[in-house]
This record gives sequence, structure tokens and C-alpha cells, in this order.
Amino acid sequence: MATNTVTIIGNVTRDPELRFTPSGQAVANFGVAVNRRWQNRQTNEWEEATSFFDIVAWAQLGENVSESCPKGTRVIVTGRLDQRSWDGPEGDRRSKVEIVADEIAPSLRWASAQVTKNEKRSAGDAGPGGGGGSAAAPPPSAPPAGYNYDEEPF
Repeated sequence: MATNTVTIIGNVTRDPELRFTPSGQAVANFGVAVNRRWQNRQTNEWEEATSFFDIVAWAQLGENVSESCPKGTRVIVTGRLDQRSWDGPEGDRRSKVEIVADEIAPSLRWASAQVTKNEKRSAGDAGPGGGGGSAAAPPPSAPPAGYNYDEEPF
């Protein structure tokens, strides 16, 4: 059985951008930078590298992350890798790999957080104002298959 699960811990690189699909589904996009630091055993010097990841968060998770995790917030993201492709403006085929988040949480290693439980929303609610907002582009990828967004987490 193949699995596709990834967990990263890093800093939000840009404020989450919240959009709504034409059907009213919320989707937030943002970036996370993950820093690595190690000691070179030959030179005894410390070396660093940074990896950048694009994150996609759907439905209530996307709305919550857009309200709770501005640029600079240290977060833990668990989800799956997803590759999407599209045609560029010059007709060239482009693709990228992003993380479709299942869970996002602030890291409490060097910070504290105040958790506020959201009221449960009915399936017919379509985000702020109930109208669904605007979608300048189609959603970057589909929500995880079999994911129950109406499940009460606690």
C-alpha cells in the first residue's frame, strides 16, 4: 500500500491568501520555509539550507489558517504531496508540487497560543457573507479524497 504523508515545521513566508471557488469552497494558499542547520564534520563549520514549500488548505482549515497564522508564524503542517499541472501564458506546460494540508498548528516551542473553538457551521454556509466571494483562478488542487470537513475535532 502506498502512502503519501508529509509533516514539516517552519515559518510562514507570506500571509495566507484566502479565496473562494465558484461553488463557495474556501481555499487558502501560503508558503512555509523550513531551515536546516548542520555541522560540517570536515571543517567544523555550521552550514545552513532553507527549503520553501507551497501549502494549500481547504474549507474551514483554510479560513482558520488565514485568520490565525500571519507571515512569520512558526507552524507544523501535516498533509499530502500533490502535483498539479497547467498551461503557461506562452503555451508551455508547467507543474509544481505542493502540500495539501490536513492539519496546521502553531508551534509552541518558542511561542504560546490562545485556542478559540469556532462554532460548527452547516454544510450550506459558504464563507464570509454567505456569498462565496470571488475566485480569480480555479482552485490549485482538489481537497483530499474522503476527508470529512464536517467532523467535529473535539
